[in-house]
Amino acid sequence: MAALAPLTGAVESGLRKAILAAADSARVQRLVRRHGMRLGAARFVAGETLDDCVVVLRRLNEQGLHANTTLLGEGVLEPSQTERVVAAYETILDRLAHERLRANVALKLTHLGLEIDEELAYRNLDRLLERGQFIRIDMEQSQHVDATLRIYRRLRESGRENVGTVLQSYLYRTPDDLESLLDLRPNLRLVKGAYLEPAAVAHPRKADVDAAYVRLLERMLDAAGHTAVATHDERLIEHAIAYAEANGIGRDRFELQLLYGVRPQLQLDLVRRGFKVLVATPYGPEWYPYLMRRLGERPANLLFLLKNTLRG
Repeated sequence: MAALAPLTGAVESGLRKAILAAADSARVQRLVRRHGMRLGAARFVAGETLDDCVVVLRRLNEQGLHANTTLLGEGVLEPSQTERVVAAYETILDRLAHERLRANVALKLTHLGLEIDEELAYRNLDRLLERGQFIRIDMEQSQHVDATLRIYRRLRESGRENVGTVLQSYLYRTPDDLESLLDLRPNLRLVKGAYLEPAAVAHPRKADVDAAYVRLLERMLDAAGHTAVATHDERLIEHAIAYAEANGIGRDRFELQLLYGVRPQLQLDLVRRGFKVLVATPYGPEWYPYLMRRLGERPANLLFLLKNTLRG
């Protein structure tokens, strides 16, 4: 069969918008949830249970990779549900410690009740941080950025050192957000952004998102406490490495982060070069929205699922 031609910018942009719109479609979700894990979603999600995930995390560690894990889910709207989520994360943190895995946790504040009450989300996260393990607050849609950064600042100013957060290069506001955090010497992950945002708040063109990423990356490496460079773009990865070396930024000040199932050979190559590489390795039954955002970030991944569907 002839090789598929690369996606053009316009086609990729249109496909990305369609995929992200499908992330909110109940009809598509029912279809994908019925068959998706069997047909290829397991490439990007480490199973539906913590036991499944631990097997994957151990294998990654044996390959020299670090990891984080996330119990997939968001948008909890009942306080009683947040209690179950917090208890689940306590179990995860205890299991990671018991198994002596080189892994930490990333989580969404909407999963801890942010859309119910900001104070509830703060208390829930503070309770988890009491265990002493590092937790990264994932960034969500643009309407949650202010609350997320307020909670992050409150935690750091209260003495919590074991917490980081995320900034997204596609948002126009992010350079100002970064400057506002630098007094904390923050631990930050830089991503491009994976939600469908209007042009009024986010760069619509990939080239502009990438250019913003470079500017933010350099500023972060210069002034943040620790920088997690989260991208699969080798050009950006090599730029981060070269910039750090040219400016005397030690390898202990940054790490490279990639997603489970995406460019695994690149992950191993970077480890062999002596860099710390962390693989984001989520699990859980609520994997559908996560999968769709990963496909939206790189629509070519959709071809993987389609190929497996045809084989099935």
